[in-house]
Parts: sequence; C-alpha cells; structure tokens
Amino acid sequence: MSKSGIKNPIIRRNNELGLNYFYGIADNVDMAPRGPREVTDEHKAAMAAGRAESRAVRAYLEAVEQVRPRRGRKRTAETIQKRLEAIALELDHADPMDRLKLVQERMDLEIELAAMGNTIDLTELEAEFVKVAASYGKRNGISYAAWREVGVEPSVLKDAGIKRND
Repeated sequence: MSKSGIKNPIIRRNNELGLNYFYGIADNVDMAPRGPREVTDEHKAAMAAGRAESRAVRAYLEAVEQVRPRRGRKRTAETIQKRLEAIALELDHADPMDRLKLVQERMDLEIELAAMGNTIDLTELEAEFVKVAASYGKRNGISYAAWREVGVEPSVLKDAGIKRND
C-alpha cells in the first residue's frame, strides 16, 4: 500500500496547477512478464512493408526538398566562379581569422558548384511515392494539407489517391 492508503502502482500528486506528476512507485506491484516475444511471419511482412513505404516516402520528400526553389537571387555557375576568383585574391592578404572564413566559403562554393550539375529525376521516385503514399498517410494520420505543406504537388497527391478531405 502507498502512504495514502490507496493500493496503486504509481503514487500521483497534484502540483499547484492541478497537473499530475509521478511521486514514486509502490511496492508489491504485479507487472506483466517481460522477455522476448515471438513475431509472426505475417507481422514481419507487415513491418517490412511499412519500412519499404517509409523509404519511398522519405526518398521522394528529400528529392522534393532539394529541387524546391529557394528564396532570394538564384546563383549561377558564373556568379559562383566570380566569387571563387575574388576569394583567391582576398586569401593572399587576409589575416588568419579571415583566411579561415574564406577557405570555408571557398569549400562551400566548390561543393555548390559541383552539385549544380547533378539534377534529380523525380519520375522514378514519384512513381514509387504514388504507389505507397495513400496507405502510408492513412496509417500515420497524414492529411492532404500536411502533404501540401511539405511540398508535394496536388497532381501527385491526386495520382496517389489522396483527396483534399483526407
């Protein structure tokens, strides 16, 4: 029994706001036995299908995020190259702290310049997304508005069978 005389596995107290918090655990509590559980083949297949759906959704959303237009002036390969040339000139007479920052900026620009040539083909990712989006969304409680807010186009949602009222 707990201090309050109530046979309860967890003693609860209310703070001044009326919110419960856990005070402690009472003795002699019968708990369900723990240990390894047997997972059926059907459950294993369902878990594998869920993981596959998650991979398809993640891959598509990451690709959509990468091709989404960014705010501000769009950089071109030419403007990046001009900035790299300017950095090369500035490095010659920069103090150590500025040199550190310029070297990092140069490295970032070189990565950005290399990534400009890599275009993402969304067609295959979109096809996989369309196959699984409705079941994934239903299982995880994802609404049409949530899909739209993360950048999924209405036509893709329509192809996936996700309607505005879902």
